[in-house]
Order: sequence, then C-alpha cells, then structure tokens
Amino acid sequence: MPEILITLGDPAGIGPEVIDAALASGRLPAGFDFRVIGDRSAGVAGKPTRDSAKAALDALEESARLLRETDAAAVVTGPVSKEGLQSVGFPFPGQTEFFANAFDLVDYGMLLTGPTLTVGLATIHNALAEVPRLLTVESIFSIGKLTADFLTKTGVAAPRIAVCGLNPHAGENGAFGNEEKTVIAPAVAALNETGLAAFTGPHVPDAIFRDAALGKYDAVLAMYHDQGLIPLKLLDFDEAVNVTLGLPKPRTSPDHGTAFSIAGKSQANSASMIAAIRLACELAG
Repeated sequence: MPEILITLGDPAGIGPEVIDAALASGRLPAGFDFRVIGDRSAGVAGKPTRDSAKAALDALEESARLLRETDAAAVVTGPVSKEGLQSVGFPFPGQTEFFANAFDLVDYGMLLTGPTLTVGLATIHNALAEVPRLLTVESIFSIGKLTADFLTKTGVAAPRIAVCGLNPHAGENGAFGNEEKTVIAPAVAALNETGLAAFTGPHVPDAIFRDAALGKYDAVLAMYHDQGLIPLKLLDFDEAVNVTLGLPKPRTSPDHGTAFSIAGKSQANSASMIAAIRLACELAG
C-alpha cells in the first residue's frame, strides 16, 4: 500500500495529540499505510526547548530523505515553531522553503485550501515592504500555473482563478500604485495563453474573496501572505490545509501552529490534521 509519512512536528506542541486523534478518527482513507516520524520523548507538552526543536528538525530531514530515496508517496508535516527551528540552525523561513530546497526546486509555491476558499500565494514569507519588489510577471505566472495544476489534480475540470491586485482598489487606475498595470495584468494575460484555466484580474482585493467564497471562482491568487490568509483563516481555520506546490511528491500540513499554550490539555482540534492527511492521500492517489 502507498505509504504516507507524517512528521510529529515539535513534540512540545499539539502535533502529537492531533496526529493521534486523526489516526484514531476513522475518517482517513483506506488503502494507505501511515508512518509517524519523530521522537515524542524529546519534548514535554507545553514546554518547548532546543531539544524539542531539534527533534522537529530531525523529523523534517528524515521525511525529506525518505521522500527522495524510497517509495513513500507523500508527507504530512506536523506544526513546528519557526523560532525554535531557527535556534537550532534551520536556515529557512518555513517548511515550504525547506522542502523546495530539499528537492532543488526553483519553481514552487504555497497554497492553502479549505471547504470555502483556495488561495495561492505569489509571495510567501517576506516582509511586506519587500513585496512590490518581489512581485514579477514571472512569479505570478508561476503560482498561477501551479495553482491551476493543483485544481486539476483535485478534480476541477475547468478552473476559474481570480488574481488579486496589490494596492487598494486594485490601484484605482494608477492613483494608488502601478503594479496592477505593469506586472499583474501582463501576468494574467500570459496565464490565459496557457489554456490551463480561466484567469481574471487584477481584482479589487477587498471584494474578490467574497465572490470566491460564494463559488464564483475555484481559487484566488493573493499577492502576499496576509492578503490571502486572513480571509482563508476567517472562513476555514479549523479545516484549512497548507500545500507545497511543485514538489515531485505531495506535501501537506495543517494550517495551524504548535499551540504550546494548549498542548497536552485535550483542547486541540484535529480537523485540520485530518484534512491534511486526506488531501495528501488524494494527491498521492
């Protein structure tokens, strides 16, 4: 049977308990083997340390090795502390960039999906002040193609993808910025030439997510992290899944953090972990 790897995350966080709850839920697909990677003994619930961060890093590195060197079909990553990882030498902004580096990828992206919204991010873990410089026709084209491919793999026959503007009112014809005219609109035009999906935009960012939530679009391309994740987490927090696009094998994760403050108190919700494992199985299948 196909093997789905699951990293424990930081063992001082809620990763161990939401993974246990997911595996015992009866809501995971049949026909898969699930292999949990990580050292539970390296952490005490609610008390993160360098040892628990190192255990999280070790699990990540082992999962990447197994994805590269074995027939493992996908990986689901438990929540980690970026601060903790960086304290033990982790050089990446997040797990997305770690896996992209592990597979020597240049063309990759982050997408989050839930019952209501699916959002691709043109820039990821970057300071807001850097976003206008980082946005290029090429970067938007890349996330657009990757998002269209994801939608096709999950059964959307003719994807409809809305592309956000960067500025208030999508620039108001240059009154609030020119990125819509100089970067985003050319990227939308280039994407439509691929025939992969119907791309529209640049749309006014403060309105387009409502249209998507009402079912008028299958996904939205956001220009920066919080532009896309604020509406997604508002609507889909408990069941949203983070997906790394562009990898040769699927990587998903629950869309929540370590929640050290509630770890070990039987308060953690396993719905996002269940959704992440189910999506990994779907993509692997």
